[in-house]
Amino acid sequence: MFRSIGNAVVRHPVWTIVAWLIAAVAIVATAPSLPSNSDESSFLPKSYESIKAAELQQKAFPSAFTPSAIALYQRTDGGRMTAADKQDIVRITTELGKKHIDQVQKVVPGPPSKDGRYGLTLVQMDSKNAGQPKQVHAAKVLRDDIKQLTKGTRLEVKLGGSAAQALDQQDSSKRGQALIGIGTFAIILVTLLIIFRAPILAVLPLILIGLVSAIANGLISYATKLFDLQANSSISSILIVVLFGVGTDYFLFLMFRYRERLRAGDEPKQAMINAVDRVGEAIASAAGAVIIAFLALVLSTLGFLKQMGPALAIAVGATLIAGLTLIPAVVSLIGPKVFWPSKSWQREPDNARFAALGRGVRRRPALTAVVSGLVLVVLSLGMLGYKATFDLASGSMPKTKESMVVQDEMQKAYSAGAAAPTDVYLSSTDGKPLDKAAFDAYAKKLGAVDGVADARMTQVAEDGTTADFTVTLKYEASTDKAIEAVGKVRDVAHSGAPEGTEALVGGMSSIYKDINAAVNHDYRTVFPVAAVLIMVILGLLLRSVVAPWYLMASVGLGFGATLGATVWIFQGGQGHSGLMFMLPVIMYLFVVAIGTDYNILMIARLREEAREGREPREAAGLALRHAGPTVAAAGFILAATFATMMLAGNSLLTEMGFAVSFGIVVAAFVMAMFFTPSLTALIGHAAWWPGHGDRAHEPALGGGDGSSGSGPVPGQDRDVVASEPSGHRE
Repeated sequence: MFRSIGNAVVRHPVWTIVAWLIAAVAIVATAPSLPSNSDESSFLPKSYESIKAAELQQKAFPSAFTPSAIALYQRTDGGRMTAADKQDIVRITTELGKKHIDQVQKVVPGPPSKDGRYGLTLVQMDSKNAGQPKQVHAAKVLRDDIKQLTKGTRLEVKLGGSAAQALDQQDSSKRGQALIGIGTFAIILVTLLIIFRAPILAVLPLILIGLVSAIANGLISYATKLFDLQANSSISSILIVVLFGVGTDYFLFLMFRYRERLRAGDEPKQAMINAVDRVGEAIASAAGAVIIAFLALVLSTLGFLKQMGPALAIAVGATLIAGLTLIPAVVSLIGPKVFWPSKSWQREPDNARFAALGRGVRRRPALTAVVSGLVLVVLSLGMLGYKATFDLASGSMPKTKESMVVQDEMQKAYSAGAAAPTDVYLSSTDGKPLDKAAFDAYAKKLGAVDGVADARMTQVAEDGTTADFTVTLKYEASTDKAIEAVGKVRDVAHSGAPEGTEALVGGMSSIYKDINAAVNHDYRTVFPVAAVLIMVILGLLLRSVVAPWYLMASVGLGFGATLGATVWIFQGGQGHSGLMFMLPVIMYLFVVAIGTDYNILMIARLREEAREGREPREAAGLALRHAGPTVAAAGFILAATFATMMLAGNSLLTEMGFAVSFGIVVAAFVMAMFFTPSLTALIGHAAWWPGHGDRAHEPALGGGDGSSGSGPVPGQDRDVVASEPSGHRE
């Protein structure tokens, strides 16, 4: 199949390129916009209590005032508000309401802080458009107008709330994407220049993957709209890294094989056909493992992860197709001039350093396995201290953003839980009006719960069948203590509800508690499903039942080591209260899927050496010698591109960037180079049971050209041959 693909694109390169360009123009021109959503409640399915409570609130109290934006005032000198200051706030609030800004439904003054240093204006917007572009624009207009109205007073004002957070998140995302994009481009460009010493080869993947990126983003927008998935601006930043990082990996695999076939004496076009034929299975298997791991996220109960899974799978799928069609077509048009001005592609490198490492693995496989395994186990111990944090908005942008400053200042000026109170909705089960005589006793029960600062009945629905009890917690909504407290509130609200009634607990802390439950569900569902599907791919590729087990075990250790190191760095070193709640799920999928890619490359090379009649230890040593440079180059580029996410300036992408890049380093430089080949050497022929794919009587991997796993032999066909950064060059 891969030879047919290679023949088609190399024989008709112009038509292949034209087809890609037409597809790019058509998709980009017609794709819908991808809105951002930072509303945590939108990520949960309707079966969770917090979502049921929100729906009940909209039904029973349709005119209830829920601010989407909060203007926080304080004097420029930091002193207490005077009577004149309070009159200015009332005037500003009134004039702001008269502007009739789109999406704004009501503007009212809020209560002053207990210390008299802060005042509020509360703005209610259309809840149906939360997080949508029109409401983000309304927040921008509000911020500009309210600052203009405050001029000439002794007040300074900042705009916060969910609408302002969406605006700041969008601005932060654009800045982060720019930094990530520039960093990714620079890393790929410089690294490829060092490896190949060829400007065309350094620039080419950036241009081609840029085209693929435009198509992938358009397809993702279509899928998001078609399947009504949740969108988040952070996904765009992740997509940049996935597309360019993984795309460059596939580009490297293909170019190494193309260079090898040229060295073997193939005519340039035939060399590319042979390259696609021989490396196609490795690229397709690697991409298949990544795609399946990402698609496992559709089993998640969180809308953010449900959208991320298909989005990343589409991106990798587009990259895979480009790696087998667009890249071969363009390179076949350019020919060997793609390596200009370097001539090092005409001779094979010695790979002396990797040869020495290979000899070490061959001589002492048990010691290598124990040492590399011990490193992974020690790092994994950090997992024991893992804690989750659930404030997606503050995790998606720097603390210096205006809406985040408002959130922090409100927590200090008002009760910690006042910014996001918990609501208990008590409803009649028989449709009859509630007995108001029981309200005081019920409120006292709620107020007596450990962690509750205050509880009171605030409103009753017009038909009398639902009452709203506002519960103010002692803790900020996203903290562990608040989530624990709201769990106790739920227990008392349910058990203490008067006869003939039922209670639902809503509010942000309730949402975070449900998100925690949803993530725990995902751990039990997504992790094992992804692992099983990847093991199936490994089993089919290697035709073995044994090898997939220890390969996945090694990747599992890599995941543990990565999470442990991330906990130590961010919770221990930087004092974070916890890691973003979805980080372990995302990290698991990236580390497992991409870590498996490098294991696939190394184990396939080891099998090729074994098929040449070499014993398991010798085969492992030679596999490291020949495949090591490629794994090192690809691992370095991919890890460095993911590390650019740390430039975004927010905790979510910083934690994600470190965790995934560290996981890739572990996968490439510990698992694939040492742990996996040493284990395979120790297990020996049994690793390939029942297929015996390492037996010498079988043709070599790729076959048909007299492949030999020994030193540089003309005509040799290797699964991966690359020059290391310190190898022989001109």
